[in-house]
Amino acid sequence: MRGHTGNKGQYFGSTARRGLRALAVAVLAAALTASGSLSARPRIDKDSRDIEARLLADIRVLASDDFDGRKPGTKGETKTLHYLGKEWFDIGLVSGTNDPGNEWFAPVTLLVREPAVSTARFWRKGRAVPFDRKSVLALTWGKRAMVSSAPLLFVGHGQGAELTRAELAGRVALLLDGDGTDGSRQNMLLQKGAAAVLTVLDGHRTLADVAARRERSGYALADEGLDSDIEAYATREGVTELLAHAGLSLQKLEAKAAAPGFVPRVLDIAVSLEATTTETTIHTHNLIGKLPGRDPSQGAVLFLAHWDHFGECAAAGAPDRICNGAVDNASGVAALTEVARQLARGPQLDRDIYFMATTGEESGLLGAHAFADNPPIPLDRFVAAFNIDSPAIAPHGTPFAIVGRGMTALDPEIEKVAKAQKVKIVQNNDANEYVRRQDGWALLQHDVPAVMVTTAYGELSRLRAFFEGPYHRPIDDVAHLGPLGGAADDTRMLTALGRWFGDAQSYSPTTSDSVPASPATAAATGIAIGASTPAANAK
Repeated sequence: MRGHTGNKGQYFGSTARRGLRALAVAVLAAALTASGSLSARPRIDKDSRDIEARLLADIRVLASDDFDGRKPGTKGETKTLHYLGKEWFDIGLVSGTNDPGNEWFAPVTLLVREPAVSTARFWRKGRAVPFDRKSVLALTWGKRAMVSSAPLLFVGHGQGAELTRAELAGRVALLLDGDGTDGSRQNMLLQKGAAAVLTVLDGHRTLADVAARRERSGYALADEGLDSDIEAYATREGVTELLAHAGLSLQKLEAKAAAPGFVPRVLDIAVSLEATTTETTIHTHNLIGKLPGRDPSQGAVLFLAHWDHFGECAAAGAPDRICNGAVDNASGVAALTEVARQLARGPQLDRDIYFMATTGEESGLLGAHAFADNPPIPLDRFVAAFNIDSPAIAPHGTPFAIVGRGMTALDPEIEKVAKAQKVKIVQNNDANEYVRRQDGWALLQHDVPAVMVTTAYGELSRLRAFFEGPYHRPIDDVAHLGPLGGAADDTRMLTALGRWFGDAQSYSPTTSDSVPASPATAAATGIAIGASTPAANAK
């Protein structure tokens, strides 16, 4: 797929800086206003209404039924990328791929692995144990995985007891789910040597929930190696029936697991599991544009937002099958485009400013990972990265949150810009609860200082209401779109951040500034930096 190409560098003026920047923040704000690097946050005036109107115009197009939910590898992708490519070209961006063979559109190849065969058999003393076959679902990330006649080891909730590799090797861990959904305990058991994990769905999750999550997270980059472990799931009723045939009680096992001093127990049951997948290749793209700076040797700033969504996501026969993704993330791409427009209208900055609309975010941040694996410039040249995801949630005047707060060296600089813009930054790390669910996390794992600075996470109760309502459903459409005041606030703040970090005199990072917080520091905020499964990264 190819798009508009060309060099529009002539549109960028070479306006000289005026005035000196003081170190004190109070003087800084005045100096920045005079120099044009930043301007004080405007009242809700005609300019603000114009920004909201442009955001709405882009959202109406990107979230229209004509774009069919913007699913990667479909006509919806083609329409999305050509629409954005033309807008970015007209704004004055040039291709940012730095690849003459793939201008604007950086190829990303995905593999979709969908569950095919799922079988389970249980044995006791050489005899088959009857059970409801519909009560068990066996899954794998590989093409095929098998476990044959392995003993069941009851591990309770998989926490507290020090399980050794010797205990787990060759056995299938029978795990109580509780309210866990992130897969961390299953991963731990597999890493310690369990032949497979069979999770009892004794909490709020159902087999249908597991199957739906697996369907959405069964994507991977084509060059990514995935383990062929088996993760199986069973209903509480099914396991209760199964254990009863062996003279065991799930209720009694649950009570022992909850008691102090619990010790894992080998059950007098063996299990055979098999899971296979079918594989489909999807050719998709990241869209990358650039505003050239005066001195690229000073590094670059990156703004990004994911363009993808789920396509037709509702069940057949539903009155509305299309997940339009108006908030998530047509609003983010619209804000990304508006930031590009505002920066292109101003004086040329020192640093290159990159803009990227990523693919595959909904499937595990895959477009961002592909970018990190094959960047247009070395990743250590990016002095700051700002992700934009679902900004159309909060109203005008909502405080800003930093998603990734405490995990990079950017926070003090963001605070300076916020003070100059007369906006409030939430002074806690609560928004970091969601740091792994957005593209900035993929960049953090590659030591790129990446954050989200947004009003959408400024009041988490409002964000959670969105997650519990329209999120990933057909009603996330233009008809149900709320006010765009917060999204407009985001674009003004992000534009100011672009001017600040794009100016080599305003911001000159040291070597340590370009690296995220250490794992110990990250752990203090409740986050661990490191590799994780595709399911763990999926939104």
